[in-house]
Amino acid sequence: QVQLVESGGGLVQAGGSLRLSCAASGRTFSRHIMGWFRQAPGKEREFVAAINWSAYRTYYADSVKGRFTISGDNAKNTVYLQMNSLKPEDTAVYYCATTARFSDNPGPYDYWGQGTQVTVSS
Repeated sequence: QVQLVESGGGLVQAGGSLRLSCAASGRTFSRHIMGWFRQAPGKEREFVAAINWSAYRTYYADSVKGRFTISGDNAKNTVYLQMNSLKPEDTAVYYCATTARFSDNPGPYDYWGQGTQVTVSS
């Protein structure tokens, strides 16, 4: 079992920044990929970014490239999502999730956090 706990969401004005954290615990040794997804009301859950712990390779959705940065702290089993130049369309519940191999679809991710709300006002 793997437990994921997100934090860091909130309300910010357009152009502002937020940093989300996702702390992982439990049997994480085989979970090579940590990803962030988001879901806005009435929309499907979509991929935002992911990181491969062992290869330290990162992946981003086109919509956030150049604005968001994913990073990880192996010692703390924590992944961060630094979000800059936020836009109203970034408003969503943000979830972290983990899987063994990278995918930009939510299906292969078998452990999920509870989600944290990010609201960007115009």
